Amino acid sequence: MAAPSAPLLRSHPHRRALFPSSPRHRPASLLGFPPRRPGSSRRLPYTAVRSSSTASPSAPVEEAAPAPAGDAEEQERVCAHVMAMAVQKLFPNSKVTIGPWIDNGFYYDFDMEPLTDKDLKKIKKEMDQIIRQNLPLVREEVSREEAQKRIEALNEPYKLEILESIKEEPITIYHIGEEWWDLCAGPHVESTGKIDRKAVELESLAGAYWRGDEKNQMLQRIYGTAWENEDQLKAYIHFKEEAKRRDHRRLGQDLDLFSIQPIYIYQEDAGGGLVFWHPKGAIIRHILEDSWKQIHLQHGYDLLYTPHVAKADLWKISGHIDFYKENMYNQMDVEDEMYQLRPMNCPYHILVYKRKLHSYRDFPIRVAELGTVYRYELSGSLHGLFRVRGFTQDDAHIFCLEDQIQDEIRGVLDLTEQILGQFGFKYYEINLSTRPEKSVGSDDIWEKATIALKSALEDKGWEYKVDEGGGAFYGPKIDLKIEDALGRKWQCSTVQVDFNLPERFDITYVDSNTEKKRPIMIHRAVLGSLERFFGVLIEHYAGDFPLWLAPTQARILPVTDNELQYCNEVASELKSRGFRVEVCHGERLPKLIRNAETQKVPLMAVVGPKEVQARTLTIRSRHNGETGTMAVDEFITRLQLAVVNKSSL
Repeated sequence: MAAPSAPLLRSHPHRRALFPSSPRHRPASLLGFPPRRPGSSRRLPYTAVRSSSTASPSAPVEEAAPAPAGDAEEQERVCAHVMAMAVQKLFPNSKVTIGPWIDNGFYYDFDMEPLTDKDLKKIKKEMDQIIRQNLPLVREEVSREEAQKRIEALNEPYKLEILESIKEEPITIYHIGEEWWDLCAGPHVESTGKIDRKAVELESLAGAYWRGDEKNQMLQRIYGTAWENEDQLKAYIHFKEEAKRRDHRRLGQDLDLFSIQPIYIYQEDAGGGLVFWHPKGAIIRHILEDSWKQIHLQHGYDLLYTPHVAKADLWKISGHIDFYKENMYNQMDVEDEMYQLRPMNCPYHILVYKRKLHSYRDFPIRVAELGTVYRYELSGSLHGLFRVRGFTQDDAHIFCLEDQIQDEIRGVLDLTEQILGQFGFKYYEINLSTRPEKSVGSDDIWEKATIALKSALEDKGWEYKVDEGGGAFYGPKIDLKIEDALGRKWQCSTVQVDFNLPERFDITYVDSNTEKKRPIMIHRAVLGSLERFFGVLIEHYAGDFPLWLAPTQARILPVTDNELQYCNEVASELKSRGFRVEVCHGERLPKLIRNAETQKVPLMAVVGPKEVQARTLTIRSRHNGETGTMAVDEFITRLQLAVVNKSSL
């Protein structure tokens, strides 16, 4: 099964249209930011080119009260153009390429010398001047030949490529005043003065290859953001700071959870995109895996373990070599036979199915595996735990009859809700993708499968959107995104009906008339991958894992070394009951407490002479402070109850 993709790194649910001025959206999240606004169907701007004519600025606008802004995307689109205009005024030799608006702002790519943060300040200052001038935005339609002539006159080679990709005619141009113009479908606000310059910020610089191809020219990308007013910009900046504080890459290092590309004493690099789970991260993974297995066993799944490599012939049968080769690692010659690391688990599960004949009475058959797969990713696309080269999918496959599809899909949705609910994920964004133009399978089976998926969602009472024609060529699917504490959406669970692999592998069963028939195959993943889901959890909890999931549930802190023996006895007793505890000493008590809080340990048990004499513990919660003194047995009982209920002490 394909791994759910990471959200765009710059896609966050804090757009201007979702603030209180759009009350139809439900407020959600730690910071009060609601979910991302619905996508706009408007065409993206093609990109911009400057004119050689002379400026004729209009009267400046009153800065204290900018004119009412237009549609959110219109503002962002104009801001992108204003930024490009500013860059080309300051750097006349720069060449513009593409400049779209995106979920949280806009960006533009330029072919020019490398920029610095100091340059960003200059560009922003020039943008402010353009906004103050209140330059009109005027729409013009020209022929393709006229557009080409103007672009060639400006020596803008990238624009010629863009122009070739535009199929519609006439070509639409927007002018900013008389000095600069842009190939764009629009629409736009009436003038630059409609933008509140104090609500615009240039955020960062990055490199980007033209057309996303590393063989092409490296361009300079400038990211910016635009809002209706300064208060909204401040709220967005606060959101960014909170997201930065929760960044799983930083917390993973600070809390010693995992590392990627560790450098050893001999400066040997283990390789990009390969995750090293440290003891604390590994114990969380162990808890996740144990919970996952228990729930799957309760839902009637059989667990599998399958190899990490296979003969290349297997990937030829499955179609991966023909359609997925660029994401696979090179083949290995082993005793004159070619082997390859697996990019997916599906073919292995089919081989397990094919080990014997099946009757219609055997169905449904459910198999599940925490299977590690390997996929090639460009080094520039690697990103913490969210995009790696080796990861473990929580993969499962269901083989069933046509009339069992709905019940099986409903069972998957129930299981998904049970697993995700443990972590506090309650709000989902669900998409149902239907049959594309090119597909395999009969009309009848596509209709039955699609109706089954819809009915299962409706049985759950879950709202969903239909992506007409957005399914894979081999079957309809359900995609589920979870919402974290900041209101961000993460692609997580997938349920996919497959009419293709059963044909490729010729899997069959014997029906009630002793005739061979083809079973239905359902792929599904709940977490997506353990690595990526762990990254989401780190950011969701800000590294402050709940008691049942915390790598260290309690630290026992002696006031002096005189209490150390008793502390070790208590720790041994707690460990024998399955709790994750450690004794920390050798520092003054305030520092021991501070260290435990920094490491986000949920509970601290302080032990002084009185506690030793009374055989008790003084319990301190990281969130609630001191919770009282209690006997060890009482502490164990309360701890057990909290872990079972997945609650705090």
